[in-house]
Amino acid sequence: MAAVQRLLRAAASSSTSSVAAGRRRMATSLAPEQVPAAAPAFPFAGAERRRRPAHERNVQWVFLGCPGVGKGTYASRLSRLLGVPHIATGDLVRDELASTGPDAVQLKEIVNQGKLVSDEIIINLLSKRLRKGQEKGESGFILDGFPRTVNQAEILDGVTDIDMVVNLKLREDIIVQKCLGRRICSQCGKNFNLACIDVKAENGLPPIYMSPLLPPNNCMSKLLTRDDDTEEVVRNRLRIYNEMSQPVEDFYQKQGKVLEFDLPGGIPESWPKLLDVLNLEDQQEMKLAAA
Repeated sequence: MAAVQRLLRAAASSSTSSVAAGRRRMATSLAPEQVPAAAPAFPFAGAERRRRPAHERNVQWVFLGCPGVGKGTYASRLSRLLGVPHIATGDLVRDELASTGPDAVQLKEIVNQGKLVSDEIIINLLSKRLRKGQEKGESGFILDGFPRTVNQAEILDGVTDIDMVVNLKLREDIIVQKCLGRRICSQCGKNFNLACIDVKAENGLPPIYMSPLLPPNNCMSKLLTRDDDTEEVVRNRLRIYNEMSQPVEDFYQKQGKVLEFDLPGGIPESWPKLLDVLNLEDQQEMKLAAA
């Protein structure tokens, strides 16, 4: 994948100098015919859109949204449905934290303080993941947690064409409850959530109900809480994200690529509505519903 190779070169440049300088070198190295044309209109807008089976879609999507909003949940479901890799930079960071690599100590301090990881580190981690995917013959992707800054968005825009940016929205008080309820099984590695969110309608806001995602009995005694899932750290992450996210949203809004999606509730309520706005059909879920 030529785009992957160019991103790898951009990442290599960023590791020896600033991200901005790396971006300038990368841009000047592109042949004129490689420079992306003006962004197309939002690919699913207009009366001519039609619903297609998932296997016909080869996508390059970005998922935006506050930490804890559920990007990973919906991106991973769409990844399985569409047959493209779900690449979550949060997972890449956690994998690096669990390693004995040179960046692990620095990353642990950054994450535990609720700060955002630098562009240089994120791009290097993403480059490693893309290189592995390229070796396995992967095509397309759903990025989750990248880009988080305009610098990152510009680098990505310089090497590949993003089809669509899905921006998931949820109230901050609900996100905090969700984050505080998150648990990971130390044995199987699966994610669960003990929070039962039942917010009544008030001040013009709709009611929201999210049932807990409880673990099976054999996982219950092995649940762990992430070090960064404290209320102080969660609220600090949200504050930093909100400060930095608007320029990124504006960057993609100008290209006409952003789909704003307000989560109406948990997975049972949100998943079919998300599929509808994306013009997708989940054949497996349709079979289960008809059974």
